[in-house]
Amino acid sequence: MERLLNVLVMRFWPIRPDYGLVVLRVWTAVTLLMRHGWEKRPGQWDHMLHGFPDPIGIGSYASFVIAFMADFVGSLLLVVGLGTRWIALYCFFNTLVAWAFVHHFVFFGITQESDHGELIVLYLGSFLTLMVAGGGKASLDRLLTRASPPSNALAFMHS
Repeated sequence: MERLLNVLVMRFWPIRPDYGLVVLRVWTAVTLLMRHGWEKRPGQWDHMLHGFPDPIGIGSYASFVIAFMADFVGSLLLVVGLGTRWIALYCFFNTLVAWAFVHHFVFFGITQESDHGELIVLYLGSFLTLMVAGGGKASLDRLLTRASPPSNALAFMHS
């Protein structure tokens, strides 16, 4: 019985939450970059700006810049783990706005507008997890916070 329990909870494989955060952070960021960010890279802007959605009425150009910052710049920052919690928050809200106003909260479906509802929900879950947990030990965030002690104003957050 104990052997079965050991297999069931995978005791043969050590639990490494920080490794899990690296995998989640990099996997999410690379997927976001490949699926949504790469098409928004500099040099492609003329193509992207023509007909870019304006879901909240701020203009196509402003909407594109917000999406570019999340999908291209944000994904690059997530890969290295710089400003992970803030970038995850920004990407979360950008993705939520797209899901609400462009995809109309569609999760399942066969229409063009609903072709990646599940992907959106997975992104939202990944971003939420990174907002809560941060980038982990293998991130620039951790490297920078180890190099400099917290200021007195923020010391309560590290206790």
